[in-house]
Amino acid sequence: MVEKPLEGPGDPRVYFAAERTHLSWIRTGLALMGFGFVVARFGLFLREVAAGQHLPPARHGGLSMWMGTALVLLGVGVNIIASAQHSRFVKGFARGELPRLPRWPMGIVVSTMLAAIGGAMAVYLIFVR
Repeated sequence: MVEKPLEGPGDPRVYFAAERTHLSWIRTGLALMGFGFVVARFGLFLREVAAGQHLPPARHGGLSMWMGTALVLLGVGVNIIASAQHSRFVKGFARGELPRLPRWPMGIVVSTMLAAIGGAMAVYLIFVR
């Protein structure tokens, strides 16, 4: 006799899938924070290289620090929102509620913000040599 798979709140596969999704968003947030730190410190690295070669420091407005900080804050925001969404899903799923689709899916929001930050960095790299 073949057992019918569990469905609904008793199905552990749904909960485990939600856990994996949450962990992937945490990983994404941590990667954004790490990359933001690297970008923020890149200007400092360039100044140190110039000082080591006895060259005058390059003129720039410190945009790498601002872009890096924006990436770190984006990573923090991703982790906070992912945790809130996961908590809301688990509580609702335990009550037997179907999850509502968000008006602004987090993947779309994060990719749009990354595109804006990347575009600003590209403009900076083009105009600052």
